[in-house]
Amino acid sequence: MEYLLLKWLHILSAILMFGTGFGTAFYKWTTDRSGDTRSIALVMERVVLADWIFTTPTAFIQPITGLWMVSLAGWPLTQGWVAWAVALYILVGACWLPVVWQQVEMLKLARQAVADHQPLPERYWRLRRYWMTLGCIAFTAMIAISGLMVLKP
Repeated sequence: MEYLLLKWLHILSAILMFGTGFGTAFYKWTTDRSGDTRSIALVMERVVLADWIFTTPTAFIQPITGLWMVSLAGWPLTQGWVAWAVALYILVGACWLPVVWQQVEMLKLARQAVADHQPLPERYWRLRRYWMTLGCIAFTAMIAISGLMVLKP
């Protein structure tokens, strides 16, 4: 029963992580396209909040439950699909950490632009490009990890 409970928590946290990331990226992307600085500032507040409430806990739950299941199943960490999943998860984390910082910086820039009644500075748009690039890399890696978890090649 312990393995099934871990698997359920692992799958649920993966869904929450992926869903939150995809949802916040969608709202940020569509709001950025509007160019409305006030709306962008509001959405950035929600993106940062959602990342802290949903993504951060799942970022810790995923490796804990995953490695625990690997241990219970007796799979070595060096087994092909396990090693690839761990490596890809490290890549996801390497993308996510700068994204968190970028989100906070973009929020500060958006709030300042609203307070000053100015358009968003070029730095906001540059951070957004990096944010989108890292997000695409992380999402691609998450899809690959999901495939490895399901197929266990």
